[in-house]
Amino acid sequence: MSLQVWLAFIVAAMLISLSPGAGAISCMASGMRYGYRRSLPNIAGMQFGVALQLVVVGIGLGALLAASTLAFNLVKGFGVAYLCYLGWKQFHAEARPLQLADADAAAGTSRALFVQGFLVNASNPKATIFLLAVLPQFIDPHAPPLSQYLICMATLTVVDIIVMSAYALFASRVLRLLREPRQIRWMNRGFGVLFVLAGGFLAFFRRT
Repeated sequence: MSLQVWLAFIVAAMLISLSPGAGAISCMASGMRYGYRRSLPNIAGMQFGVALQLVVVGIGLGALLAASTLAFNLVKGFGVAYLCYLGWKQFHAEARPLQLADADAAAGTSRALFVQGFLVNASNPKATIFLLAVLPQFIDPHAPPLSQYLICMATLTVVDIIVMSAYALFASRVLRLLREPRQIRWMNRGFGVLFVLAGGFLAFFRRT
């Protein structure tokens, strides 16, 4: 992969990561509820989800997912149901100040946050279709594909970690100022609605 192509892929990776979606909502919700440091497992899980998406596209399963209506709808249905579940869970989350919620995270929710981040990205067929359409444009068919896919995966991972960390850090710093239970309750409900809306957008996503 030439330097020019790699720089172009960095721009594409930034646009992918910056586009508002379930990942950004998940990072901001965890940053608001647990603080930035406790949101890192969520961000890490998201990267494993992205890696799985790239592997799926790289070995050709992405094309099968794009061609098979049943497979596409099954993955999409799971993704929609999971986002709605996260919305319900966030909507009914206890209105606790960030410091107390951070103590709860230390008690054992790191694994849950990791799994949440992984499933948010791994269960999104929209991301698979998008990568299937975009990624081949940066792959030289006359060069070994494995090294190129590894470069793309590393690049997308680093860019996404930076962007998602910014989302989580913003939420933890800005929303840390919310201390009244009423304020925290409304923020939880707001993020809950956003999760459900993300699920709704995914439900209406159609392959092109």
